[in-house]
Amino acid sequence: MHPADEHAGRRIADLRKINGMTQTGLSQATSFSASLIAQVETGKKPASAAFVAACARAFHVDISVISGQPYQAELRADHLEQLIDPIREGLDWYDIGPADPQLQPRETSVLAAIADDMCAKVRAGQLRTVAELLPSVMQEATAAAYSEGTSDAWGVLGTVYRNAYDVSTKLGYQDLAAISLDRMDWAGQRASDPVLSALRQYMRSLVHLRTGKYTMGGRLIEAGQRILEQAPEGTERTAMSGQLHLGSAVIAARSGDRDTAIAHLDQAHLAAARTGEVPKLRWVSFGPTNVSAHRVAVFSELRDYNGAVETADDMSIPADWPASRSGRHFVEVATAQLWTGRNDASFKSLLKARKVAPQQTRYDFTVRETVAALVRAQRSTPDTLSNMAQWVGI
Repeated sequence: MHPADEHAGRRIADLRKINGMTQTGLSQATSFSASLIAQVETGKKPASAAFVAACARAFHVDISVISGQPYQAELRADHLEQLIDPIREGLDWYDIGPADPQLQPRETSVLAAIADDMCAKVRAGQLRTVAELLPSVMQEATAAAYSEGTSDAWGVLGTVYRNAYDVSTKLGYQDLAAISLDRMDWAGQRASDPVLSALRQYMRSLVHLRTGKYTMGGRLIEAGQRILEQAPEGTERTAMSGQLHLGSAVIAARSGDRDTAIAHLDQAHLAAARTGEVPKLRWVSFGPTNVSAHRVAVFSELRDYNGAVETADDMSIPADWPASRSGRHFVEVATAQLWTGRNDASFKSLLKARKVAPQQTRYDFTVRETVAALVRAQRSTPDTLSNMAQWVGI
């Protein structure tokens, strides 16, 4: 068997046959053309996240059945799998008080600094470090929230839960990510923090985006905008509103509504013109650079891959842009380059993603699909591409 023969398209073909469905039937159920379905099933084209979500809904299965995430073999090899259960247990303590009644938590200001440092490590791509820290910090932040009961203490716990969401998402544990968001909402309500609550709605919408529930995702962001009206006017409120518009743009694009997607991008652009670069918007990077990066993503979702590549070519990534965000952007560019036949450029973009955010890149579904497609496009696989394929688990 070819090393790249195990891919999402193959699993889609198997599920389609199990369900007694033709490629034409799947086309009617997903709105993707039968021609594209045939190309994905045979591995000539990579499966996009939107394609996987549509097929999962048509087959009534979880997207993980098609994506193959989480990638257990690689997680075990990196000694990350063993860190997941302690995080899951830490998330389960939320409504029954401190895990250890004898624990004397440090001051809220100290825990806030630790939680912020964990956010910084996630942005730097240090997922293992954060995963190792999460259980003990979660335990201590939970104890502090219950003992102090202040808005600040609950806000710190909300930030810790947000870290749990980031790690879970990037490692492919979407069920754990959803639980983390529920806990984040629970803490955010007690913190009486409208910006934190709006951010939670944004992140929650991304969960629905991954599963193809675009109407629900859009409504969640609209709810986030309404919640944000309770926040004081200023840079933080404007920037978070702009970030919500970026989320709305991607959701609209994935559902095929180009005009709405562009309109939201324009609103985000106006917000970014007012705020400039805001590198630490609750550990979300908002500003002109992120608006441009989302424009690349929107064009890709609309399958305007030439537009995505041209936009990316006109961009300049700041040297201090978060590694996690840079890595994700390079992956999106690599996908667009692959679809436009720029295979060498696509591979170079993947190498950039690996360099800046290796752990995140290794567990990214889109990376695995893109690398597999590049391998299948080669008559003989160069050592560098072969090494990349082995590294991501192909």
